[in-house]
Amino acid sequence: MAVLVVAEITDGALSMDATAKAVTAARPLGDVTVLCIGSLARAAAGEAATISGVARVLCAENALYGHRLAEPVAALIVSLAGEYAHIVAPATTDAKNILPRVAALLDVMVLTDVTAVVDADTFVRPVYAGNAMQTVRSKDEKKVITFRTSTFEAAGTGDPVTIDDVAAADAPGLSEWLEDRVAESDRPELTSAKIVVSGGRGVGSEENFAIIEALADKLGAAVGASRAAVDSGFAPNDWQVGQTGKVVAPDLYVACGISGAIQHLAGMKDSKIIVAINKDEEAPIFQVADYGLVADLFQAVPELTEKL
Repeated sequence: MAVLVVAEITDGALSMDATAKAVTAARPLGDVTVLCIGSLARAAAGEAATISGVARVLCAENALYGHRLAEPVAALIVSLAGEYAHIVAPATTDAKNILPRVAALLDVMVLTDVTAVVDADTFVRPVYAGNAMQTVRSKDEKKVITFRTSTFEAAGTGDPVTIDDVAAADAPGLSEWLEDRVAESDRPELTSAKIVVSGGRGVGSEENFAIIEALADKLGAAVGASRAAVDSGFAPNDWQVGQTGKVVAPDLYVACGISGAIQHLAGMKDSKIIVAINKDEEAPIFQVADYGLVADLFQAVPELTEKL
């Protein structure tokens, strides 16, 4: 069997971490082909060709895919789907926008946030905010899957494989690009950062979030937030970690003023080491933390930053 992995590409640059982890997840399913799509996809295809376990790379470089609109990208994937039993991608915002459309066009179900592969038809995915794991067996001829990459190791690199060009598919004309609004930041991207420092409702205000950012900058970390902090206007939406935000699994996760609601834990409990700072010793976050500090974050966090 053959597997088509849709590479994660932003502005022509390959997200090596997400794509390499998706390749690791896909390798037990068969020979892996990576599809690179974009108006500038050649360099990304060259990088994808060096990922260990990849049999070949397809490059669809066309102005039509310049802004990764879901409809034309989905149409292209469906036009290439014939020879593949599995069509997969990392569970990023981009893939979550595209692959459900691919599944609908193929008239099959989509399996989201898969964390383990049992066999070619059977997969494991979290349900109930990560409180239970569901084993799903699909009878569909083609399987459309997004992999939660935080549970897989990134594939290594090796000698490059063959890169083949593919033509653009017919444009459905269902959507058009207006503009991009991208927040500029020198910090690491949240989902791929090795260290994440997050703040919760206990931070108290947007101004107070400066102490969270100061600690993150000292550690070279990304900044995260709980949904309560985001809903209160303390932090922007793209910082949200949790069931309805981003799923992260860094080497170190520092939770400051976060109580540990189950929805937040679903987004960070796979972190290698969890450190919690909270003045409430009964806070649920301490049940999953490797290290817990019962203290006022307004004293402890600046002191920690200073000592670092």
